[in-house]
Amino acid sequence: MQQRVSHTADEADTPDLRLRVLLPNGGQFEPPAAVGYRVMELLRFSGVPIKAECGGACVCSTCHVRIPGAWRDLLPPPSDEELAKLDEIPTADESSRLACQLVMTEELDGLEVEVQPDSIILQSNWMAG
Repeated sequence: MQQRVSHTADEADTPDLRLRVLLPNGGQFEPPAAVGYRVMELLRFSGVPIKAECGGACVCSTCHVRIPGAWRDLLPPPSDEELAKLDEIPTADESSRLACQLVMTEELDGLEVEVQPDSIILQSNWMAG
């Protein structure tokens, strides 16, 4: 079940956070991020053609990202629903998460995510950033 993240007036005053995105083609960039936004939303807002076919409801596993070890302990553990979806991805490992289930917090300032090739919509031309 998708949990909606509410934004308050106080959050509007918080400074932008840093998010480092590594793309399957070797590119990388740092889109703007803010408290309360899901990583999947931030990827879409910045132009990454991420599949995310269910729109963030944690039912499709098409927003597969990998998280470097240093960041894994700062993230909340995956829910049973997320673990079930990750089990459906043949290439998933302990660093795998679903971007729709990762919500930015101040503690995650600088978070690194590696978008997996199985989560990208193949296009002839696209730019992110």
